[in-house]
Amino acid sequence: MSDIAASIRAPVVLAVRIGALIECWLTPLFDLGIRLYVASVFLRSGWLKISDWSSTLALFKYEYHVPLLPPAVAAVLGAGGELMLPVLLMLGLAGRFGAAGLSVVNLIAVISYADLSDLGRQDHLLWGVLLLVTLLHGPGRLSLDYWLQRRIVP
Repeated sequence: MSDIAASIRAPVVLAVRIGALIECWLTPLFDLGIRLYVASVFLRSGWLKISDWSSTLALFKYEYHVPLLPPAVAAVLGAGGELMLPVLLMLGLAGRFGAAGLSVVNLIAVISYADLSDLGRQDHLLWGVLLLVTLLHGPGRLSLDYWLQRRIVP
């Protein structure tokens, strides 16, 4: 091997090894971090809704204008989605389903609240993009989906 080829080979091998370490260790942690962060946002919102149900019903009646649904039905579906789907997302159990469901909840929240500030829209955009990562990429190696798939699919 020539001296030039040898001098090029060493950094390439190092870069490949570093990439493999990132893929093996950091990527699964990043996937988990995304899932836990987004799930916590929606879980706290759902918990807030059920902690004062009369206020929640009033908000859905007078502030949030969910298309096609009566306010009480929208409140139940919204709170239910914000309490159940984040659990799936955190566990990575039906992770893509959880991400898709929370994407719908996120979109409905933006559509139904006309007075949402620019900062609020930016938050919803961030959550939507993070949910899209899980939806397209999957919940990652640190998930029940990954664990189950390795045991069920040969």
